[in-house]
Amino acid sequence: MTNTNLSRTILWVLAGVYAVALIANISFGLSIPIALVLLVSVAFALIHGAVRYGWRGIAAFIVICLVVSNILENTSILTGFPFGHYHYTDSLGPKLFLVPLLIGPAYFANGYLAWVLGNVLIGDVRRGASAFTTFAVPFVASFLMVMWDLTFDPRASTIEHMWIWQQGGGYFGVPLTNYLGWFFTVYVFLQLFALVVRFRESGNKTMRTLPRSYYAQAVVMYAVVGLTPVLTFLVSGTNSSVTDAAGVVWQTRSIAEALATVSIYTIIFAAVLSAVRLVQGLADARDTSVESATAAETDLLNQPGTRIEHAKRSLAG
Repeated sequence: MTNTNLSRTILWVLAGVYAVALIANISFGLSIPIALVLLVSVAFALIHGAVRYGWRGIAAFIVICLVVSNILENTSILTGFPFGHYHYTDSLGPKLFLVPLLIGPAYFANGYLAWVLGNVLIGDVRRGASAFTTFAVPFVASFLMVMWDLTFDPRASTIEHMWIWQQGGGYFGVPLTNYLGWFFTVYVFLQLFALVVRFRESGNKTMRTLPRSYYAQAVVMYAVVGLTPVLTFLVSGTNSSVTDAAGVVWQTRSIAEALATVSIYTIIFAAVLSAVRLVQGLADARDTSVESATAAETDLLNQPGTRIEHAKRSLAG
């Protein structure tokens, strides 16, 4: 996208709409469809990615993400690898094979946010980037993505029955294999995209220097995701018992409180850490600018013909 100011404004508007929609759904029970809220986050990721990588670049991200995630989700439903044994109910609407159509866009939108924060925390993956950066960013970003699943899977599965873990699990009905599978799946598609960015021929887009506000937009979106389970816990005063597929009984209030606690010390912490890195980078840039200006001024004053140089020669004489 060439009009950076326009795209920046659009992205801030989308971030605001996303935050308002989530808060309204939780606080006022407006029942805005999940597909519509997801569409806002997808639009944000699409435009944000196009600014950085161009339309071809973000299209590559989408294709890799959707193909890898759908293949591994279907494989797990059929075989148990890599997530474990589960199946989707009909509450999320139409499916592509055995996986609801909404799952792919959710991987894309939130996977992209995790990718951006990984770049903030580790360094930009770009054409010619070091091997360390190329592999470290997807690795760290995969943890950031799994943090999101930690804060919503027990509610979505055990309470709302969007999908069913057939053998239950120790984390409020969700097994450890789910999170290992998430990490594996996300790492695969983010690593593939990192290699595309590093080796793509038309690397001019990936070499652009963008303002820190560009990264801040993704950090804000990620933080909003983290605030959702906290707000859910604060406004949900009722408590009831739910039973998972293994017959274990859980308390909904306990689940909500646990997810809020986990979110504060995972997603929100990661967002705060990313914000600190952005501020630190801004401060370092200012210090470097001041040092350069001071050095240039000193060199100028010490050049032959300046008053200081004449004074030095007079004193030396």
